[in-house]
Amino acid sequence: MNYVHLGRSGLIVSRLCLGTMNFGPETTEADSWIIMDHALELGINFFDTADVYGWEVGEGITEQIIGRWLAQGGGRREKVVLATKVFGRMGDWPNQSRLSALHIKRACEASLRRLQTDYLDLYQMHHVDRHTPWEEIWQAMEQLSREGKVLYVGSSNFAGWHLAQAQEMAKHRNFLGLVSEQSLYNLNDRMIELEVIPACEAYGIGLIPWSPVARGLLAGALEPAVSGRRADEDLRKSVEKYWPRLEAYEQLCRELGKEPAHVAMAWLLHQPAVTSPIIGPRTLDQLNGTTRALELSLSSETLKRLDEIFPGPGGHAPEAYAW
Repeated sequence: MNYVHLGRSGLIVSRLCLGTMNFGPETTEADSWIIMDHALELGINFFDTADVYGWEVGEGITEQIIGRWLAQGGGRREKVVLATKVFGRMGDWPNQSRLSALHIKRACEASLRRLQTDYLDLYQMHHVDRHTPWEEIWQAMEQLSREGKVLYVGSSNFAGWHLAQAQEMAKHRNFLGLVSEQSLYNLNDRMIELEVIPACEAYGIGLIPWSPVARGLLAGALEPAVSGRRADEDLRKSVEKYWPRLEAYEQLCRELGKEPAHVAMAWLLHQPAVTSPIIGPRTLDQLNGTTRALELSLSSETLKRLDEIFPGPGGHAPEAYAW
């Protein structure tokens, strides 16, 4: 396993991040524990979750599964860089969602209880809150930092100008600010190349892509399936929409003798702004398969062909749409 710094911080994380969204809804607790144990054996030390995962309001089912796994001991907590998120609805009353100082405090303490730990390595804002001022958000995060409950702060689904706002206000307060941003990023979804990636590079923010294989679109979606993710109706609609580029992509993968999902992951690992793509295995076999992307080196010719198939928005703004 290779390791890199998370953004400009001194924190070292594995090149793959174990996403846990399937733990509970798709993967049993017993199998989730097996996957997490094996991830550590593979050298994956970066685990990502969120208080809303499990999709039963206020329950934090996935965090509970991880907490019971951590409680087994054996150095699990010490080996893991543990990341969770705040923003989503955790109850039906006011102040049980978004990024008010009140909700940040309560949500953090609830996550700590469920995860059975006394601190979070990385606490991420799951979405931008346009109705809460940055002064309030950073005050809440600074308090959690002073209390030793949060070591680093990250964001998710922010626009480039949100990252700039956050960092400039943090700098004004002599606070470290954001060290990471989670964004939708894969070969087929490259919009963040316009402004989010340039902002990350300018501010030393590590990029953590989610949905690296576009919900299965880049994992051999042209092959017929009667069950599993590739049989999902929404995915089939996306396949029809992008059929020509998927045909070209899967032909290239056949020429390379590589699985489409591995090529998609390897492409992300070749992007200089990317720290750790999030993998979300439902099974042990999926976890083992994904790690093969770490061994795949793409030539400049292959990268050029991928750019031709999936051209993206044209590069950074404003040159992508102006002179």
